[in-house]
This record gives sequence, C-alpha cells and structure tokens, in this order.
Amino acid sequence: MQAWRASLLRFDDQGHALFDRDGLLVTSPGADGRQVVLAAGDHAALASAWPDVPVTHLPGRILAPGFIDTHVHYPQTEIIGSPAEGLLPWLEHYTFPHEARFADPAHAAEVAAFFCDELMRHGVTTPLTFCTSHPASVDALFTEAERRGLRLIAGKVLQDRHSPDGVRDETEQSLVDTEALIRRWHGQGRLGYAITPRFAPSCSEAQLRGAGELAARYPDVWIQSHVAENQDEIAWARALFPDSRSYLAIYNDHGLMRERAMYAHCIHFTDDDRALMRDTHTAAAVCPTSNLFLGSGFFDFAAAERVPFAHGLASDVGGGTSFSPFVTMRAAYFVGRTPTTGLHTKPGVSLAPERLWWLHTAGAAHALGLDGVVGNLQPGCEADFVVLDPAATPLLARRTREAESLAELLFALIVLGDDRAVAQMVINGTPLSR
Repeated sequence: MQAWRASLLRFDDQGHALFDRDGLLVTSPGADGRQVVLAAGDHAALASAWPDVPVTHLPGRILAPGFIDTHVHYPQTEIIGSPAEGLLPWLEHYTFPHEARFADPAHAAEVAAFFCDELMRHGVTTPLTFCTSHPASVDALFTEAERRGLRLIAGKVLQDRHSPDGVRDETEQSLVDTEALIRRWHGQGRLGYAITPRFAPSCSEAQLRGAGELAARYPDVWIQSHVAENQDEIAWARALFPDSRSYLAIYNDHGLMRERAMYAHCIHFTDDDRALMRDTHTAAAVCPTSNLFLGSGFFDFAAAERVPFAHGLASDVGGGTSFSPFVTMRAAYFVGRTPTTGLHTKPGVSLAPERLWWLHTAGAAHALGLDGVVGNLQPGCEADFVVLDPAATPLLARRTREAESLAELLFALIVLGDDRAVAQMVINGTPLSR
C-alpha cells in the first residue's frame, strides 16, 4: 500500500471534474497483480484513516488520470509530418511502404519500443492501437507493452484487397492469424485484442464477414476501424458496397458494430449514422490533428450531443501530428469552435476544459467500455496516472499561477502544455523515471 499527496483531479459518474487542492491518493494491490485506487480525496479528510501508509508528498504538482488514446497507429510513428494532398495519396506514398517493413520482427520490435517510449513521455497510459497486416508487428507491440506493464489494446490490420504487395494479406489466412493472436494475447495481463479491418475499401466481403464472425465468437474483444473520414474514401466505399445504406452501415451489415467497437473519424455523418452509433453502443475516436493535417473535415461535436453517441479523443499518429494529449485537446477545442459551413452556417461550440480533459480520460474509458477500470482516479480504478507540473515552463507557470478556477487551470495546461508538463508517470502503481 502506498499514497501520494498533491493536488488531485478525477471525475464523478456524470463526467463532472472533481479537484482537491491538497489531495491524497491511496493505492493497494488488487486482483491479478493490478494496483488499484483505494481512496482519493481531500488530504485533511482522509489522512487519519491511513496513518501508517508511506506518503510521497509532491507539493505544487497535480495527480491526474493517465490519458487514453482511442486511435493511434504505432507503425506510422516515423511518417508523422509527411506531406500529401489528402488521405488516399498519403496512404499510397507513405503509409503502405513504411508498413511493409513490419514483416521484419526486428524492425517491429525496435519501433514498438520507441512508440511506447513516446506514449509514456506524453502521459498516455492506455492506447487503442493499429498494428500492420503482419502478425510479427502485433507480437512485437504486445511483448513490449507486457514488459512495461502497460495497458494496451491492439490488433493485426485486415486488408485483403486494394492494397499493394507487402501489406496485402490473404483472406482466410488473415482470419486464422487474427484468431490465433486473440488466443495468444487477449486478456494476458493488461492486454486486449482488437479485430482491425483497416477500412471497408481494403477488405473483401468475405474478410469483413469473417471479422464479424470472430467478433461474435469473442464478444469481449474490441473492434476498430476507420469510417467517413474523407469524401473520396466515402464515394469509394459506397461504390464497393452498394447494398449498404451508408459507409458506416457497411460495418453494421457485417456484424462489426457493438459495444467495444471504436471507429475513427466519423466526420461526414448523417443523423441516421449517429443514431446507428448510439443504438449499437458503438463509439467514435475523434482525431482533430489528423483531420486538420489531411484536410478531411471536422468532427461535429454539437451533432454528437444532439444525437448522442460515445466518443473520445485520439492522436491518430502518424496522420495526427503529435503524441501529446495537450496538442489533441487544443486541436479539438479549435475544431469545436470552427463554424460549420453549408447552406446555413452554424456557430461552433466552445468545449469546456473539463469536458476536453474528460474526453481524453474517463470519457475515453467509457467509449472503450472500460468505465471504472482506467481513465479515472476513483476507488477501484487501476493506478495509472500522471504527475503534472503546472510550472513546467516560465509562461505556463505564470499563467497557472493566475488561474482563479479549475477551468482556467486546465485550459492553461491545454493551451500551453506539452510533454514537459508530464513530470512523472505511474503505471500500475509503479513510478517511472523520465
């Protein structure tokens, strides 16, 4: 059993932020080797109940839930910032050639280690991750995450058509490999598997149907893919699957929409699509930096509240431009504020700092079906958290010193923060040096 004393940020069941200026966080060993939060709250109210527990005192620091990245591509780490005219040219010129290299286990292992370093340097404690079509890429990432005790969800990409040599897989073998990887890794420690069709145009009817059958056979695994990111991609998907009502409906028609299913982007949606997300308990990974970088469009936060469905924030590295949750939250704020265009221009929405933070922590956990497990510092949650330094840079220190509310403090961190604000990571109760 151990305890930390510092300012403490967490969320209640309604997503409201709770903040203790002088807080106490007590953790204890739980089941299966997990460290869990035993108590969290005001230090003066809790300290007497834990007189013999050693306390790490961190004055001036903030303990906050570890960030959750709901959509990231570890094989694309090295192509961040690669210029292209849009999504499809970017895939052709950069993504597929780089991903072909992951057939080599040594290359996959080296990138997996660097990828995990970057996640942890930026305060990300739970990523939902695309690998490549090569089983070796999955084994490399899970092996690295297991070594570090990191909670991670990942899967082998399925893409048996409209893909170049080196990344295209074979339909039946891809499904056999996926099931073998589920059996090898899912539920191993804090690891989880995600069935991963790259996107509908890259998958044949048979491959999507087989993925849906696996999803039914293993209901506790995750599903991840892309949808409605780019207008050219949408037209392509609709031409390939003319019997489906919409691009999104392609996945539903193949048994790939349910709880623990996460679809990246979800930009060009109708209300019928939003209702389908809501009714199937499927979630969206909102990727503001990649959408801005590739010129794909903007996620409609107001519409996602009008026809409510679960969503969380994501870096989408390497289309996304940073591993940093601060950069992602900042971009989400800008996207939310941007007026929509069309016959009638609608004003943007101003996402509250507490809401942005929730979408990258407890709200993202909710979207992944991991409520009460990660993304929060309430009793029973796993002890994954970040120690934030609100004075990490001179300008940040000056601004946070003047903050008169929690909203001002969090917004200053969102606008001015970067990896320097992450003073320390605690993974499963173990402090890690930077």
